[in-house]
Amino acid sequence: MTYMKSICSAAIFIACVAFTPFHHGWANYDQDKTLDYKGIVQESFYENPHASAKVKHNNKVWTVILAPISRMEARGVTVDMIKKGSTIRVVGYPHKETKDEMRAERIFVDGKKYELR
Repeated sequence: MTYMKSICSAAIFIACVAFTPFHHGWANYDQDKTLDYKGIVQESFYENPHASAKVKHNNKVWTVILAPISRMEARGVTVDMIKKGSTIRVVGYPHKETKDEMRAERIFVDGKKYELR
């Protein structure tokens, strides 16, 4: 019976890992192409593994991958600061494969700089 439990546990673990979304590592972003723009937040998602926001700049909406929640809070960025309708400046790098996605190195809210890396 213990053997069967081990097999079932392993199968469940493998199934869960297979369907887990990939982590947004820095290697997926082109750090040779810096983006720097100011835009209006259309939506924000303050949840793990990373906060993110949809930010509109020049009629284009970018998905901006921010830092993990714990780092955002440690650096002084709260959920209220990146809410729909707010204007933020984003400095970061475009995703190598996913169009209109970038990873933010730093953001500016109300003129104050927050390092996210």
